[in-house]
Amino acid sequence: MQPDQTFHMTTDEFRYFGKELIDWIADYYQNIEGYPVLSQVEPGEIRASLPPSPPKKGVSFDEIISDIDRLIMPGITHWQSPNFFAFFPANTSGPSILAELLSAGLGVQGMSWSTSPACTELETHVLDWLAEMLGLPERFMSHTAGGGVIQDTASSATLSALLVARERATNYASNEEGCNGRLVAYASTQTHSSIEKAVKISGLGSKNLRLIEVDDDFAMRPDALASQIHADREAGLIPCFVCATVGTTSSNALDPVQEIGIVCEKEDIWLHVDAAMSGTAALCPEFRYILDGLELADSFCFNPHKWMFTNFDCDCFYVANRAALIQTLSVLPEYLRNKATESGAVIDYRDWHVQLGRRFRSLKLWFVIRHYGVEGLRYHVRQHIELAQQFAAWVGKDPDFELAAPTPLNLVCFRHKAGDEFNRQLLDKINHSGKIYMTHTSLNDRYTLRLCVGQTNTEEQHVQQAWELLCLTASKMQQF
Repeated sequence: MQPDQTFHMTTDEFRYFGKELIDWIADYYQNIEGYPVLSQVEPGEIRASLPPSPPKKGVSFDEIISDIDRLIMPGITHWQSPNFFAFFPANTSGPSILAELLSAGLGVQGMSWSTSPACTELETHVLDWLAEMLGLPERFMSHTAGGGVIQDTASSATLSALLVARERATNYASNEEGCNGRLVAYASTQTHSSIEKAVKISGLGSKNLRLIEVDDDFAMRPDALASQIHADREAGLIPCFVCATVGTTSSNALDPVQEIGIVCEKEDIWLHVDAAMSGTAALCPEFRYILDGLELADSFCFNPHKWMFTNFDCDCFYVANRAALIQTLSVLPEYLRNKATESGAVIDYRDWHVQLGRRFRSLKLWFVIRHYGVEGLRYHVRQHIELAQQFAAWVGKDPDFELAAPTPLNLVCFRHKAGDEFNRQLLDKINHSGKIYMTHTSLNDRYTLRLCVGQTNTEEQHVQQAWELLCLTASKMQQF
């Protein structure tokens, strides 16, 4: 028996409630500074507010939207607030949000060219646009042996690069036979934790990850890398992968890609360059020095979802030799075979990363680039860097605070001179005020505060207010 209703949302209902939800999002951005940046709830509080069992009958969409304010919003840390200075940004923008809506509406599963040609071809084209916009070496463009692909995160890009490096070092035997415990990977002591996770997942094992010493600016020392590679070869091991970081998470340190690349070229080791957040700075010609030596790299990635107004998730991963990547990751069961694939005339991006399924992510890059234009993107990157430099100058001139690391771009690492415990309490008070949100790291075994300027709508007034709040809070703490 057919039910009296289909339970689906009708197109008229979708049109009505879609407009209502867009209005809700617009109101949210208009009023975002009225929310405490860091969620103030206690662990378990959100779940305790939710019904213990699912509804037997569906509820109205009006009720669902009203429950966003009542049940969800108290547990939101507002990453899009202009007063969000924590971690690295994960910013977004109007055109990116609308493109994500379009992607969801189309519901494309773009695992191969034939499943949606526009999904594949727009991605190839936009990745070439970005290579041009960043001034990347030609070897990463699609008309060469290389090319780019959108991954979810830099963690996935790093894993993919490590897998190709593993296969190249074993002549593609490890895919068949597994690892034998002799392969070694290298990164600095400041490298992102995703490197350690990748060596575990790839079968190298964490004991075969060498963390290389850094210099006074927290950047990898190429001489220490060369020495460690030599020692490992002497021990009968097989060095296969080096990750250089352009903009480390703790301090925004810039590994010397040129010098590291020379070492890797001499030793025939895969060089991957992770520029997850800082790579966006290369949109501006004056900051492209951060990628000097990239022509020596085998792979490169950066995240538009961090600092290029493109919502999470969107990592751009480039390789100089796509054949090696495809040979490493391609699996072709009968149900995926089709004439376009067998012709060899198309790209099937399912062979360029770990997952099979993939969303139409290039739409949001296309929207963002076309809306802002290169000129608009450069304007905001320059503004963020200028604001960070201003904040660093205030720190440098204040007798109670000190800089803890160089400030090449938009991250300022600093501390109060009163010591680690004072800085811990200062950060705690600042964050629980709800007015701004910052995070910390440890540099030279000292508790260090981090302020990163990168949110879409952050302006001078927000950075000024953050500095004033820090000074006022520290002053009050010193009185007691």
